Amino acid sequence: MTAHQALHPVATMCRVLGVSPSGYYAWRKRPLAPRARADVALTAQIQVVHRESRGTYGAPRIHADLAAQGVRVGRKRVARLMRTVGLQGVSRRKLRTTVRDETARPAPDLVDRQFTAAGPDRLWVADITYVPTWAGFLYLAVVLDAWSRRVIGWAMDTHLRTELVLAALDMAVVQRRPTDVIHHSDQGCQYTSVAFGRRCAEAGVRPSMGSVGDAYDNALCESFFATLECELLDRQRFRTQGEARLAIFDFIEGWYNPRRRHSGLDYLSPMIFEETHERDNRTVPPGSTIGEGAAISLSPSMALP
Repeated sequence: MTAHQALHPVATMCRVLGVSPSGYYAWRKRPLAPRARADVALTAQIQVVHRESRGTYGAPRIHADLAAQGVRVGRKRVARLMRTVGLQGVSRRKLRTTVRDETARPAPDLVDRQFTAAGPDRLWVADITYVPTWAGFLYLAVVLDAWSRRVIGWAMDTHLRTELVLAALDMAVVQRRPTDVIHHSDQGCQYTSVAFGRRCAEAGVRPSMGSVGDAYDNALCESFFATLECELLDRQRFRTQGEARLAIFDFIEGWYNPRRRHSGLDYLSPMIFEETHERDNRTVPPGSTIGEGAAISLSPSMALP
């Protein structure tokens, strides 16, 4: 009635709806119930989290974000309030780009669809996707750490030559300095090339490749590309390849790695997951303390002579 009182008299609407004008005005002056007031405040928090997620989070991730802020609320209540204000997350789809070189000999499959790792830099997964722009395709190659789902290497260019995947591998090697890591990919010609195999040998990386035409043999990388597509590429159009480069850089380094909550990581972001486990795995000698800046102070009895 409040929304339509500029068009129709209140008395007329009350008569049509079968309520008294005095009852209507009394209802308007009545304060909200505590539960309703709490819903209003919680809805505002939900809208902030959804906006900060770039409009991508659904109820599970918003619920996790609120929990990290100390807000105790049920997931179903979050979902109900999101429906009330018309908020929703985004859904996925996936694409394929690499083509097999029939003359090349692929590396053995060292993973066998077991995309789990006991720690960092045990298993990397890699693949290529394309990004449409008005000026033509831009191609993106990535390397992910299977343990934390973090994108540790990436490269973009307007071609699909082997240099593209070499650049992504080089970034991963420089950032992580692995000692014994498996690099798993599909059997695309870029990954079966002599140059790529030589670079892996130089860096101490063991190549692994899944079977032909089976997305499940590189499901972890496919999952990242599906996230990229539904949260960025499906929602934005790029006039130039330069615009696409900037947007993808911001998505990976400004959102996905440091902030985006991952259901497979107990709703932590890849970087927070790595930092949390690094902190938890630190050993402190008995009798010592951790001071400001995480510096470990030894007790006098443990001091060096």
